[in-house]
Amino acid sequence: MEKLSAYFSSWMREIDWTLFVISLGWVTLGLVLAAGVYALGRRLIYQALSRVLALFFADHIGPEGRRLAARLALFLSFCVIYSTFAHVPLGMASLRDLAENIVGLVLVVSAVATLFAVLDLGLKIYSFSSIASEIPLKGVVQVVKIVALFLAAISLIAAILNQSATVLLSGLGALSAILILVFRDSLMGFVGGLQLIANRMVATGDWIEMPKYGADGDVIDIALTTVKVRNWDKTITCIPTYALISESFKNWRGMQESGGRRIKRTINIDLSTIKFCDQQTLERFSKIQYIADYIQCKQDEIDSFNAANQVDQVSLVNGRRLTNIGTFRAYVEAYLRNHSKIHQEMTFLVRHKQPGDQGLPIEIYVFSNDQVWANYESIQADIFDHLIAVVPEFDLRIFQSPSGSNFQQFLGARAEG
Repeated sequence: MEKLSAYFSSWMREIDWTLFVISLGWVTLGLVLAAGVYALGRRLIYQALSRVLALFFADHIGPEGRRLAARLALFLSFCVIYSTFAHVPLGMASLRDLAENIVGLVLVVSAVATLFAVLDLGLKIYSFSSIASEIPLKGVVQVVKIVALFLAAISLIAAILNQSATVLLSGLGALSAILILVFRDSLMGFVGGLQLIANRMVATGDWIEMPKYGADGDVIDIALTTVKVRNWDKTITCIPTYALISESFKNWRGMQESGGRRIKRTINIDLSTIKFCDQQTLERFSKIQYIADYIQCKQDEIDSFNAANQVDQVSLVNGRRLTNIGTFRAYVEAYLRNHSKIHQEMTFLVRHKQPGDQGLPIEIYVFSNDQVWANYESIQADIFDHLIAVVPEFDLRIFQSPSGSNFQQFLGARAEG
């Protein structure tokens, strides 16, 4: 305590009070100027940014613009303060140096904060461009921020320790393993993000499925270490960026860009209802507009074949005959060919699959020309509502496993018998 009192008394005797008062007045003037620069600069910078950017992007620049204006004005005010301390004729050089160092450190922090605000505003401006969804730069911006923050920290530590920043950087070589361990996810995410951008594997707005992470929805954000997916139930799933490189996932972008959405369903026909068509049946089928020409053309072809080969017409087994299942298949194809919501330029199949325990599957493999989910489901439902209702008109029956009501009807019939 006595030593501190003696040091303070010695300092009071050595100081030049005239220079001290002048310095104090100069510093006060500098602080007033800095406050004015901050208040006026913040408003002017924001107005200038708003007017320039509104010409190209929007009527306002949002919180990013206000943040940039505030930080840039603060940086300019610290520059004024630093210049003031550099020219203050303080009586003690050590005190002036201390003040300059403190303001210099604050100036570095302010510069980094201003750089962050510039990057945020630039990223928002980039989001308005047409390629922003295909080439996301949020991860790159985050890497630039990390590098800038790292360099600023090195500069601050070097200034505090009065050492060269080069010396500190050279000493970090021994800590490289620790740094790699600490920034492992960031480094892997950055590399993964670059591969995603280069290969166009994922873009904002893509519909992806990744069952391992429970992701099934639209990509809403691609950052340095994570990709955010908004699922159809409105939950958010975060997937590590490098997982999209190292693991399998499904991207529905191809479907969205193709102009069609696949419809792939089967109708199982009871095998016991399949039969040849007699003349009476053909006359009834000929009244169906979609297949009237088909039946006439096919019947002429069959009659010519049977006559040329002298086929005995007594039995339906002899020669060639139309079947109700083949006619139904022709009707399905004609119905879909005339459907306004079916994409006629993409894969179009109506085919038999292998018969099994569930009957004979008739598979419909076509594409709708409307990709909106709700519309697609409505189109698909309308098509199969119609086809299921049409099946009995061809003397066919859809296969259905027996239910409780079927057994009740069977037992009731036996009881009556």
